[in-house]
Amino acid sequence: MDFLGGRLLVVAFEGWNDAGEAASGAVRTLQDVLDVVPIAEVDPELYFDFQFNRPTVVTDDDGRRRLEWPSAVMYGPVRPGETAPGLADDANLQVSGNNVGNIYLLLGTEPSRSWKSFTAEILDAALAADITAIVFLGAMLADVPHTRPISIFASSENTAVRSELQIERSTYEGPVGILSAIAEGAEAVGIPTVSIWASVPHYVHNAPSPKAMLALIDKLEELVDVTIPRGNLVEEAAAWEAGIDALAADDDEMAQYIQQLEQARDTVDSPEASGEAIAQEFERYLRRRGDGRDGPAGGRPDEPWRN
Repeated sequence: MDFLGGRLLVVAFEGWNDAGEAASGAVRTLQDVLDVVPIAEVDPELYFDFQFNRPTVVTDDDGRRRLEWPSAVMYGPVRPGETAPGLADDANLQVSGNNVGNIYLLLGTEPSRSWKSFTAEILDAALAADITAIVFLGAMLADVPHTRPISIFASSENTAVRSELQIERSTYEGPVGILSAIAEGAEAVGIPTVSIWASVPHYVHNAPSPKAMLALIDKLEELVDVTIPRGNLVEEAAAWEAGIDALAADDDEMAQYIQQLEQARDTVDSPEASGEAIAQEFERYLRRRGDGRDGPAGGRPDEPWRN
């Protein structure tokens, strides 16, 4: 099969699947730089508990105040199938590559109820748009240091996709988010899927996490064969890391904890590490994720780093 040969839907949801707002932030970056328009939207009355996901008041471009309801919106290219100009034409603003006119987006808030109906509605919209493959973006809180590259894990339940993209199958078992429900439904109707997950340091409470957002975009760019401008993300990621460094410099206990995470990460990443050692470290990581999230391993709720 040719995973990249058709229309690709890139999906992210705010909420449980979106530590550090990394996944939703990555899709918003694409929304800003791609020439896309809304093509489908769910009725929020059917899927959201407004006491849990409350509507917000916003001011529109005309200066009018209005309510913005939690929802999920699918966006499609204004000119489907069109190849974008080369990156040299506008290196700061223009997405480039042969696949640009085939990228669709789905961005929303994780629904509070009726997940099966929600999944069916999303897949109906995907089939109506002739989507041939779906890429899910997610982010989880994990025991990882902010000073190292953000860990990215790409997986697929589709054997042909794993072979084509040289990625793995997730071994995670436990509670899941809406991404898993849509992924299972997509595979059932013949739409192959890939999931890309970023690990966000659990001791960093200030969202968003531009470093994780940047890592997801890097991996997405690699898989879907496009060139995505980063805008200010590189500078924002550096400032995010520097801010945490400053906090750690004033807290010896926090600095010691980060150093322990760095040593564990470096051990796994070292050339000398055996496959068995890496597997043992990964299994230890899985066992400690008691409450679970989608992806290669569970995350943890947003808790103080000392816990």
